[in-house]
Amino acid sequence: MNLLLIAIAPVLVIIFYIYLKDKYEKEPKRLLLYTFLLGAFLSVIITTILYVFFDYFLPIPDDQIIWQQFIKAFLIVAFVEEFSKYVIVRYYAQPKEAFNEPFDGIVYSVMVSMGFAALENIMYVSSGGMHVGVVRAFTAIPAHATFAVLMGYYVGMAKFSNNKFILNLTGLALAMLFHGAYDFFLFIDFVPGIWIGAFISLFIGILLSRKAIKAHQKNSHFKLQ
Repeated sequence: MNLLLIAIAPVLVIIFYIYLKDKYEKEPKRLLLYTFLLGAFLSVIITTILYVFFDYFLPIPDDQIIWQQFIKAFLIVAFVEEFSKYVIVRYYAQPKEAFNEPFDGIVYSVMVSMGFAALENIMYVSSGGMHVGVVRAFTAIPAHATFAVLMGYYVGMAKFSNNKFILNLTGLALAMLFHGAYDFFLFIDFVPGIWIGAFISLFIGILLSRKAIKAHQKNSHFKLQ
């Protein structure tokens, strides 16, 4: 029970934080729950299928070769995980009538991402113990949330733009970029001290996420009415 709590607590904190930041028109709780569950299960299924595909057609060994780890971080892990979340945000959440202001892109992206992160975290913590849970509460979970905010910022803009295709893909690409950078520096930990790059990229991502949240709050359709 303690391991489950340490795995779920940071996810709930982030969800509550984003819910509070949605100041002007809250999303239906049932829709938020469904989006979270799709993130926890459907996105994991998509991720598993894509990982099997890449393992078969583009296997990357765990050798200490930087270019191989670059491909693994950006073109496999970041693409697979962010695409699996993007599909749900783009084709389930974005068309909903309740998705009626740009900030909703951030809300639903975070819900999907936290669903994914919750299930992933439970697996990591159940095998690694309390220490892993504490470390991930301040690293991997905020990282997933950051990637989601960056994606959701553009998905939210896309809903109300004539350039939906470009803006949606920009959100996916930005999430992949920061996810890939974060993982890449961790994957090449055989280079002394290089792991610090992961936390620098996370810090930059958090700063950009805060700006994204403030920008969509400022431009809320409901605030301007």
